Amino acid sequence: MNKNKLIDTSNLRGDFFGGLTAGVVALPLALAFGVQSGMGAIAGMYGAIALGVFAAWFGGTNTQISGPTGPMTVVSAVVIATEIELHGSLDAALGTIIAIFLLAGLLQILLGVLKVGQYIRYMPYPVVSGFMSGIGVIIIVLQIFPFLGQSSPKKILDIFAELPSVLPFANIEAIVLALATIATIFLFPLVTRLIPSALVALLVLTAVSTFMGLDVAIIGDIPDGLPALHLDSLDHIDFRDPMLILIPGLTLAALGTIDSLLTSIVADNMTKTQHNSNKELIGQGLGNIAAAVIGGIPGAGATMRTVVNINSGGKTRLSGVIHGLALLFVLIGAGAYARLIPLPVLAGILITVGIGIIDYKGLKHILHVPKSDAAVMLIVLIMTVFVDLLQAVAVGMVLASVLFMKKMSDIVEEQSANNSAEELAREAAWMDETELNDEMLKKVYIKHFDGPIFFGFASRFQEISRAFPEVDVVIMRMRNVPYIDQSGMYAIEDAVMALLEKNVLVLMTGIQEQPRDMLKRIGIVPGMIAEQHLYKDFNSCVEDLKSGEVFKDVQEKKDYAWTHILS
Repeated sequence: MNKNKLIDTSNLRGDFFGGLTAGVVALPLALAFGVQSGMGAIAGMYGAIALGVFAAWFGGTNTQISGPTGPMTVVSAVVIATEIELHGSLDAALGTIIAIFLLAGLLQILLGVLKVGQYIRYMPYPVVSGFMSGIGVIIIVLQIFPFLGQSSPKKILDIFAELPSVLPFANIEAIVLALATIATIFLFPLVTRLIPSALVALLVLTAVSTFMGLDVAIIGDIPDGLPALHLDSLDHIDFRDPMLILIPGLTLAALGTIDSLLTSIVADNMTKTQHNSNKELIGQGLGNIAAAVIGGIPGAGATMRTVVNINSGGKTRLSGVIHGLALLFVLIGAGAYARLIPLPVLAGILITVGIGIIDYKGLKHILHVPKSDAAVMLIVLIMTVFVDLLQAVAVGMVLASVLFMKKMSDIVEEQSANNSAEELAREAAWMDETELNDEMLKKVYIKHFDGPIFFGFASRFQEISRAFPEVDVVIMRMRNVPYIDQSGMYAIEDAVMALLEKNVLVLMTGIQEQPRDMLKRIGIVPGMIAEQHLYKDFNSCVEDLKSGEVFKDVQEKKDYAWTHILS
């Protein structure tokens, strides 16, 4: 990207189609999140437009698409419901709600200026996994009543408490529409992926409901034309209890920060680039301020929409701006028709969003990862659903840190009891690498890892792996790695997968019992690294290299990888 250009047009065609496609995907989600928030579908559209343009233009992730997201909408809905309960109506509470959203944006800018964004890399995988799965569960549970054609309580416990009494009054037509929406979203990609299935479900089932005159609730009237400024609402802010503004603002700012920067990491992995986390927070803050000013709900970097943008050709921040402008044109031209969209259709869309957010990878491996990681993930998941999102993350971070320190203490004691100083020194010696000649070193890259590969080192491990040179074989020397946690395992998995995609063979030497056991439990060994490529020591590996056996085996292993792993 040419930094001297105000607008980078080097990838204009790719950015146009990437942004346009992301806008099409964002349309039904923006409407659905707006309805779920309690401020109406139009608030979701306004939030998507403002964030789409401002966060993209001023942010630090070139391919990021921003807008209302599941986690942010869940918290926004709680904030809005609380303020309406305190003030009696949305109109009376609007000033305080906008003030909270503005504060969230300002705090994000402050976090960016203070360079806090770089610390997201230390978030343990079990915390992220439990948090995301909890959000997915919340979204699904909140759509149970709309799925049944009924108005929903705002609190999770109230939904479970009132569900038995509402079941006899379920609207069959609403249930059929919601089920048809879910089926369309999951099955339409089998026909074609050129058109987003959520958009197909939205358009087709809205038409069916309208022409058949089904007895289901619809979105209703939404404003036409360009959004208006809501600054006059700030004259009616309730300052009687400042903490009722400060705490929700902090919650939204922290959540938006986590949500956005996790998506930035996904974008980095896909594009092999490096985002500017602090600049990204400033962009997200400006986007949320712009959204609040026009009456939109706050949001963050949206993973699914960002992936769609990248896969459709988007490479620069122009793609995000185009996504926002595309939604603005839809609002101006088709706003009158949006009022006909049935709420059960939006419920079906959100249920699929919730299903997609749940981290099945983490849940699948729950019996195979260290027990401490599994416990942290489950605690965070349960607290996210039934207590509070930020409290869940805070407790998860503290637990993960304490349990890791306990584990390291145990390992140090065990090593001190079993190894003499001479043995430790011999294990750490690297002199055996001198036996490889220059010709062999052109084909082989050796990387030492010292210390545990855990959540605090996982992002650094990924950076190191991206910097591996073009060779035939990568040797990871693991003698001094006593422990690998869930974050570390997935970092290794991503690195090995990336090497396999480049037709590079991966060997490991001196791997200790716990790391070997963890890699076997989740299938990295033998699925991605063959058993014979785990060497007891480096000298054994050197012997195979000198004999040429490894190089004879390279093509066979490449074929195995492509057939069994990458297909």
